[in-house]
Amino acid sequence: MAEFARFLRTETVGGLVLLGATAVALLWANSPLRDSYTALRDLRLGPAALHLDLTVGDWAKDGLLALFFFVAGLELKRELVTGELSRLRAALLPVIAAIGGMVVPALLALAVGWGTPGIDRAWAIPVATDIAFALGVLALTGSGMPSSARVFLLSLAVVDDLGAIALIAVLFTSQLNLLAGAVSLLLLALYAYLQHRRVTTPLLYVPLAVAVWLAVHATGVHATLAGVALGLLTRVRKDPYEPAAPALRLEHRLQPWSAGLAVPVFALFAAGVPVGADALGGLVRNPLVIAVVVGLVVGKLVGIAGAALLARALRVAVLPRGMHVRDLFAVAMLGGVGFTVSLLIAELSLDPHGAEQAKAGVLLASATAALLAAALLVRRSRHHRRRRHLLALAEEDTAEEDTADEDNGATGGDTGEQAGRG
Repeated sequence: MAEFARFLRTETVGGLVLLGATAVALLWANSPLRDSYTALRDLRLGPAALHLDLTVGDWAKDGLLALFFFVAGLELKRELVTGELSRLRAALLPVIAAIGGMVVPALLALAVGWGTPGIDRAWAIPVATDIAFALGVLALTGSGMPSSARVFLLSLAVVDDLGAIALIAVLFTSQLNLLAGAVSLLLLALYAYLQHRRVTTPLLYVPLAVAVWLAVHATGVHATLAGVALGLLTRVRKDPYEPAAPALRLEHRLQPWSAGLAVPVFALFAAGVPVGADALGGLVRNPLVIAVVVGLVVGKLVGIAGAALLARALRVAVLPRGMHVRDLFAVAMLGGVGFTVSLLIAELSLDPHGAEQAKAGVLLASATAALLAAALLVRRSRHHRRRRHLLALAEEDTAEEDTADEDNGATGGDTGEQAGRG
């Protein structure tokens, strides 16, 4: 079991599992068994008295996905406090890039779909970047990239997903429960206090985390926000008597559950959209779908890379260590993989028929962006591997020259001594 968990912690495996779940969803939803897929996805479970009589798809989207966002929040907090983003100018870059990656796609989607019914709400669909898919593509095709590229992508994706969730709260929440919001804040404050007091027992933290999720869900905003908030409040610096900080321990324990269960199950119930000839024909003719595709594929690249380069030119922020400008374009292309939250916004912003078409557009755009990014990442990985190889050879040559100089110096000294004695 421990070996299997270690296997699931690798992002390459996580990306493959996610892609496999997506393929199963598409095949199932477009097969003669499509009715069973729909029936399972729409099956309601949970107590109605607590407003938790959710469909299986909603439990995957609101419940299981909160675990993934919790793990992402833990890693982001660790990078902000002790990692690559602990420098202010380095931390600012993904934030600025994420803002550009939200504004430009939204404006492009509005411009392309102007006058189309539903665009007044659907412009938000290309705003988000899917963290799991993007990291999976990076792990599969960009193994030679510097580690700072992954940190930049993670930070960027978390920030713009938070922005997308904020948009959901503003645009698609019909009634905001202020009392539940106040309870959420109090419970989060209690969690932070317990972290500060070095309380470690899961007997307290597990019920508290569930209570936070229930309170956030009751507010009317997307419940995955609870996972991000808890992750960012977790302590990341270890005390002298601790083998590891709480954030690192939790990340190590929960990463296999996130990669092996939470994200694949969500993909299984979110990616099952019709992709037959009629559906694909509708994509080509639907300006709203075209707006979503252009927003994700073009808008994300222009917005993320443009905002980052502008911040760099103005000296507001700096590129992470080891990253080059061309690496930035490859990572920015990954921003167009808008799977998770984009599918969610499509469901919330449009009627069922429009949502199905928009979701197919999201899948098409995400696949296109992933393939383009993969091609760029493979090329950049080769460059970095070649560069590291040349540096290693140069270091070996330098070491050999130093050794030779020492030998020559020793030989010259012996000769001098002999000459003196002569």
